[in-house]
Order: sequence, then structure tokens, then C-alpha cells
Amino acid sequence: MAPHQFPAVLFAALAVFLALAVPSLAGDPDMLQDFCVADYKSLKGPLRLNGYPCKKPENVTANDFFSNVLAAPGNTNNPVGSAVTAANVEKVPGLNTLGVSMSRVDYAPWGVNPPHTHPRATEIIFVLEGSLEVGFLTTAGKLLTRTVCKGEIFVFPRGLLHFQQNNGGAPAVAISAFNSQLPGTQSATVALFGASPQVPTDVLVRTLQIDGGVVEAIKAKFPTKY
Repeated sequence: MAPHQFPAVLFAALAVFLALAVPSLAGDPDMLQDFCVADYKSLKGPLRLNGYPCKKPENVTANDFFSNVLAAPGNTNNPVGSAVTAANVEKVPGLNTLGVSMSRVDYAPWGVNPPHTHPRATEIIFVLEGSLEVGFLTTAGKLLTRTVCKGEIFVFPRGLLHFQQNNGGAPAVAISAFNSQLPGTQSATVALFGASPQVPTDVLVRTLQIDGGVVEAIKAKFPTKY
């Protein structure tokens, strides 16, 4: 092989390696044992991990892998008319390192699960009752939307802004599944108007091209958490 050809071959081999490696890095890291039940008590100490440390195997019980958190409807008596109940590693310690979680979403008639993203997971939603108008926005600004009825599913790609709305006069229920033990949720409106410290009003005025008084009025509807 000519000397000047070697770097090109090496470069191609590196590109193939990265192409094969990236999918394995896209979700939660793989386990190195049968399970790693989250040890919540360890968070009181100095140890901090990307996830939770493991309980000692001899302290693990079947209840670490069980929860009835999704059994009861959420309270939809709120301004948006929806309630999300999560079954993630913070509620089910046995999910630690398994790379999956679920949520139950209850909708009042015409209720909305407002635009939001899950930075660490793709979501697949299954409609249990009613019908929903769902959609997500691509990075090119294209809206992909359709009606999803009882017994049907829809997929929201990881990190993309998406929403659901109950398009009927009766309550609706859906179950969401995620390829992460803790997918994270960032609401578009809360991020912009309820951050702490607050996003400067002038930034929002210039970004949204609206009056400062309107920005302040919207901020008043989203009190900061901290």
C-alpha cells in the first residue's frame, strides 16, 4: 500500500467504527449484572453517579420491581386539563440501569399535554381510552400530526418538541413507554417563562416579537420553582 493511501484507509475504518458505536451510545448504558436496584439512601452520602448506585443483592426484594403508581387516574383539574403520572427509576428502584420507563397520561375533555421534549428518550404512546390529536415538530420546523384512536400507537422521536390533545368531549387515557429509566421532561412554556433565574424579558420580546407587558403577563402564570 502506498504511504499516502494509509491515512485514507485509517480514516475510513474510523468512520465505520463510529457508525457502529453510535447506536450503542444512543440510550441508557447497558447493565453489567442481572440488575442494579436503586439504592436511594446512598444519595444522602457524598457519592454521586449518573443514575443510582446498586443495592446489595441480598437486600433486593420483589417489591423493588413492582409499583401500582399507574393504577389511579391523575388529577386533570388544572389549567391544561391533563395529568402525567410517571413510573420511572425515581418511583420503581428496580428500573435502575434497565433503560425503560412508563407514564400514564390522563386528559380531561379537550385537555392538552402541552408542547414538551424528552431529552433522553424516544416515546411511544398507546391510547387506552378516547382519541387524541398528537404531533411533533422536526428540526426543520415541519409539523407532523394526526389523530390517534383507542388501541392505536404513535411515536415521538427523542428530543423533538411534541404534544397531545384530547379531541373529544369525554376523558381520555394513554400509556407512554420510554427507552430510558429517566427520560426527563422539559416543557416549552415553563422553560421560557418559568425558569429560575428568569429568562430576561428583553430576550423573549425580541425572540417572540411581542410586547414586554405581554411577556410579563405570561411569566406571572408560571411561577418559578426555585
